[in-house]
Formats: sequence, structure tokens, C-alpha cells
Amino acid sequence: MKSTTLTEFTIKNALEMLEKGEISSVELVEETFNQIKRFDPEVKAFLHLFEEEALSKAKEADEKRKKGEKGSLLGIPLSIKDNICIKGYPTTCASKILENFIAPYEATVVEKLKAEGAVLIGKTNLDEFAMGSSTENSAFFPTRNPWDLERVPGGSSGGSAAAVAVRMGLGSLGSDTGGSIRQPAAFCGVVGLKPTYGLVSRYGLVAFASSLDQIGPFGLTVEDTAILLKAIAGKDEKDSTSAAVSIPDYLQVIHQNEKTKFTIGLPKEYLQTEMDPEIKQKIEEVVNLLRKTHEIKEVSLPHTPYAVATYYIIAPAEASSNLARYDGVKYGLRVESTNLIDMYKKTRAKGFGKEVKRRIMIGTYALSAGYYDAFYLKASKVRTLILRDFLEAFKQVDLLITPVTPTPPFKIGEKITDPLQMYLSDIFTIPVNLAGLPGISLPIGLNSEGLPIGLQIIGPHFREDLLLSLAYQIEKMIDQRFIPPLLKN
Repeated sequence: MKSTTLTEFTIKNALEMLEKGEISSVELVEETFNQIKRFDPEVKAFLHLFEEEALSKAKEADEKRKKGEKGSLLGIPLSIKDNICIKGYPTTCASKILENFIAPYEATVVEKLKAEGAVLIGKTNLDEFAMGSSTENSAFFPTRNPWDLERVPGGSSGGSAAAVAVRMGLGSLGSDTGGSIRQPAAFCGVVGLKPTYGLVSRYGLVAFASSLDQIGPFGLTVEDTAILLKAIAGKDEKDSTSAAVSIPDYLQVIHQNEKTKFTIGLPKEYLQTEMDPEIKQKIEEVVNLLRKTHEIKEVSLPHTPYAVATYYIIAPAEASSNLARYDGVKYGLRVESTNLIDMYKKTRAKGFGKEVKRRIMIGTYALSAGYYDAFYLKASKVRTLILRDFLEAFKQVDLLITPVTPTPPFKIGEKITDPLQMYLSDIFTIPVNLAGLPGISLPIGLNSEGLPIGLQIIGPHFREDLLLSLAYQIEKMIDQRFIPPLLKN
């Protein structure tokens, strides 16, 4: 294999070539690690690499293929965000408090990927405990955007998005609590899907905000994303929030729906929000292309302006509760002290970064006696109104199209001292999590500075089939490959 080969590959065509014997999994994985050695010193997408184990698994995959054994991802190199447990390997959540923690059990999504023959190559960087929109809040180092190394890759799954963009693996898993898959996918020019809450098991995902978190895939194409989603979706007895729904073959469905006409809604509140003019223009161009074959309607989601404030009460409140377990007693960092209370304080002071502390304090305050009704309860009621807005909209349309981000990727350090500006990065993605809906980010072009622009499609609960079908149609219409300049040098 020549060094540039990986830029030609997607999961789908790699599987076809593996099946025909034109390449081996060992070659694919070796080339992936060559790519990592070449680009990751600059991009810094990975926290841990499993080169020896990955090559061993690749050999196994090649032997299985020779014996005629099947697997929807047999021999395909993938990475995993470092807040998802792989048994026997570090799970740090990019936090000092879990720096030396080795996962004692396997996340269900990891079990499922392994059952399909995937080769896991490493764990990717993130904002600490998935709290952030830039991957600058990692306790270890920031990840850089492969389209411009001075800019952020988005967050919190910035490492996963950047790794896929530079072909350091053909796909990845991230988690999305308020936009943490879709926003980095938009910033890095890849496809990122946040599934319906309950479609994919959260067992083995380190909890941030349990009623909002979802694991989802990153791919180079819509087809790859469909293959990955099929592999990880489904009911899991180990997750009480996991839904018992039938999982279609998403890849087959998107091909069947290639000519399907949809009624598409444009939420006026999203398009009235202040955003970069080039992003608005690119979305309008796509909408105008869609008008030729689909019906486009304006819809209203009137409670949209309250989404960010609602999220920043609910998510920190749940984080405050979930992160109480990191106390230096059971696992993770422990700062020795003369008494228990002092040990708690010192451990948490040393172990948590600024953003995590900020959110724990906001959440603890919102849940404290006398404030629960005023904040958390009220936010929960507004959340219900936001969900109702979407349900009403989906009575009129099949799918919604919106921006993913209000701005292109921003410079490293540009917003880190202004939490409010950082929180507003997720203004278009947060409502989807509050309503438990599926959303996908799809690259649709580059701005005048050569930075990627993403478009978001939002669907009704458990209608990932529709979401992926429209995304596939748009991808074919645009017919553009998104290869960062780093790979062309």
C-alpha cells in the first residue's frame, strides 16, 4: 500500500477490498499507524494507542476472513473516545482524577464493535469529562483542527473527529450531550451522528448528564456512518434507558430511499439566530438544491431561545450528582490528608479542571435547598415545551434542516476565558439533546478561509433511517470529498 492510500479509503470500500483480497487488514492497520506517527504529533487526537494489540487483532481478522467468517466491520481500524470503557485499558475522560484508572469492564458498544470484527487502535482526546466545545479543556493537551492547526477541532469529541478527518482510522465513536459529536464533525469536515436517546446503550460510557448523553459514530461518509450505527445500536439489558426497537440495515435503507421525496422543515428561530454569513449562505445553497425535488416548509420551534439556559441548568445538575463519586475513596486520584473531609477537598481540587469545577458548582447550586424549584424544576418544564415544539413540527414535516454551529472553527484560546461565548457554540445542537431526538452533521462545503461548514438534519425519535437517507441524498448532490490540506502536503 502506498502512503496516500488511506485518503482514498472509506469503511465501505475498505470492506469491499478486504473481501476481494486486494488488501489485508494487517496492511490497513499498519498504514493507519504510519498515518498516526506522521500526523498525530501535530494534531494530538490520541491519548492512548494500542499498536501491538491492533496488529494482532488485524492478523486474527485476516485469518477469520480466509475461513469465511463474517463481520460487518471485520478488520476495520476504529478509535474510541476516552470516556468509553475498554476493559483492561485506561479510561481517563481526559481528567487528572482518572489519569491512572484502568477500566474493569467493557462498554456495550465496544463489545458490539469487537463482535463485528473491528480493530480498535486507540482512545481519543476530549474535553475533560466531555465538558466543553473545543477539546481545550483536556487535562493533558488540546487537540488541533487538521484544517488549520491554530484552530480548535470542536468538542467535546474533538479527538475522534480530528482522527477521522486525518484518516487515523476509518471511523470513531464519540459521545454527544449537547452537540459533542455534531459540532466537532462540522468543524473537522466529517459526518457525525447523535442517535435518538435510548437507541445506543450507554453502559460503559462515563456519565456526564445521564438524561442527555448518547454515544454515536463519526464517519468519512454517510454510508460509513450508517454501517457504524447498525453495529452499535440495539436494546441492552445492562442499560435501563435502552429502548427495545428494531434496528434496520441502515446502509440498505439509504440506498432504497435514494429517490424518496421528503417534506423538509426550516425552523425560523434557527435561521434568525446570529450566525456567520458564509454558513448561512452555504445552507441556503443546499436548501435551494433540495427545493427541486423535495417540499420545503418554514416551521416554528418557539421555545428555542430558552434551550441553552435550560441545558446549562439540567446538564450541570446531573454532572454534580454523577461526579460526586470521584472522591478519592474508591478509585482514581487520592490526595492523602489527615481527615476525610480534607482528603475529599484536596483530591477534587487537584483532580478536576476549571470547567468541570465550574459546572459542578452551577449544578450543586441549582439543586440546593430552596433553589431546586426555581432552577432545576423550571428547566425540566421548559425542556418539555422544547420537546413539544419538535413533536408539533414533525406533524407537518419529515425532517428539519438547520446549521450545526453559528461560526466556523475558532482559534485556540479565543473563547477559553469566556465560558458564555463557548456555551453559545452549541446553540443549534442543544435542543436536539433536550428533546432526545436524532441529529446528524454533514459537511457541505468550505468557507473563504478553506474551513469546513456543516449542515444539521434533525429527525423524529428513532427515525435515523430518514435522517441518513436525506443526508445521503445531500452528500451525492454536493459530490465533494473533504480532505484536510494537511493530507495534501
